[in-house]
Amino acid sequence: MKVTKEEASLREVTLNVELDSEDIEPYLDRAYKRMVNRVQIPGFRPGKAPRVLVENYLGKEALVRDSLDFIVQESLDKAIQQEELETFGQPDVELTEVEPVTFKATVPLEPIVVLGEIANINLEPENAEVTDEQVDKVVEQLQYNAAPWEPAERPVQFGDLVTLDVDGVINGEQVANDRGVDFIPSNDNPYPFPGFSLYLEGLEKDSQKEFTLNVPEDYADTSIAGQECRFDVKVLGIKVKALPELDDEFAKGVEDGYETLELLRTSILENLTSESDRIATRAYQEKILEEVIKDSSLEISGSTINHEIDHLLEDQARMQQGREANVDTYLQNVGKSREEIREELRPAAQERLNRYLIIRKLSQDENIEVSDEEVDQEVENLTSASGGSIETLQQVLSTDDARSSMSSAILTRKVLERLVQIVQGGQTEEDSDPETEVAEDQEEASGSSPDQELTEPKV
Repeated sequence: MKVTKEEASLREVTLNVELDSEDIEPYLDRAYKRMVNRVQIPGFRPGKAPRVLVENYLGKEALVRDSLDFIVQESLDKAIQQEELETFGQPDVELTEVEPVTFKATVPLEPIVVLGEIANINLEPENAEVTDEQVDKVVEQLQYNAAPWEPAERPVQFGDLVTLDVDGVINGEQVANDRGVDFIPSNDNPYPFPGFSLYLEGLEKDSQKEFTLNVPEDYADTSIAGQECRFDVKVLGIKVKALPELDDEFAKGVEDGYETLELLRTSILENLTSESDRIATRAYQEKILEEVIKDSSLEISGSTINHEIDHLLEDQARMQQGREANVDTYLQNVGKSREEIREELRPAAQERLNRYLIIRKLSQDENIEVSDEEVDQEVENLTSASGGSIETLQQVLSTDDARSSMSSAILTRKVLERLVQIVQGGQTEEDSDPETEVAEDQEEASGSSPDQELTEPKV
């Protein structure tokens, strides 16, 4: 095997690989064993013809082409090992000749990450304050949740539970035909289209109203986006929440029960304060990480960034269209070219790579690791905190993907905690609530915030 190496661009090399007959001989023998059962050679039973006859019958090139994927991949692995390259992600390979087998591979190299002076970062955490108004809102929500719906002998108001018959027509075609549906009108209720609730306010029971609404230009169903919908609505019933008095008796009926309303408010204040502290701590950690990234130097190959853009594009298409996503269909739906979308995604791809590489570098420099026992404990905590089927949840959390995701979330958490210690001169933070950390880590591991954990980019 002949290998020549040349510098391609930043953190990339190009390998030109040419194989001789000795290199491809093992692959030809494997190809023969695969193909001999599929070829009828006169005078021989299936699978019994010698290789020389099969090769003469099909041609040597047929055997080579049957093995090309194996030849190229395994030869490339040997070439990378021979050249002692530290790679990062998948190379781009171009086959240039079949006889002799010759190919060119652009190989992305391990990025170079140089951290700034973390100890020089001067950031102070913000104090989390909880106001009486915030406590009042939680109490009011508990009061609302506990209240039953009762018939109202008055016109519709926002917040009522209204039972409706709804017909909707666009260009003579019926798009809505609902009977006896329950609906809660409000200023921020966008269904079925923004503004629908406004036409219900003030209607009496058994009254009927016709009105027209414009379908938003960015509506998901592009076949009706921007068009007018004619609604015919009849009010069948109006209900209102019968709110209980906010007193000690109310407090006794909330969750596990509290002896007094004041004890309930104290418990709410403690919970809100704990949550505010957790949010403030995470915000402080993220600000420090942002400063670290800003002060650090990174050299990343262009192909690595391009591969990350490709995966972000695939993720966006999948979010809109589900598992059977088609990028071309997605591009058609958003009305943009592949080049336009790729340029829009470039900053996000760069940011995701930067974050991943910085956290990985920090974990290496600070010798931060996640043990199997820590992941096991995380699984146990999540299982015990769940109200669902423990056995089913254990099966889900025990998969390789789930454990990898949890390990990434734990590692990120430990790195962020260590960053705070460094910035604060080595002081340790107060222990946080384990259950809160479990919930937080699981939220990150679920993918709801893909740039918040040390998940290796799909490069």
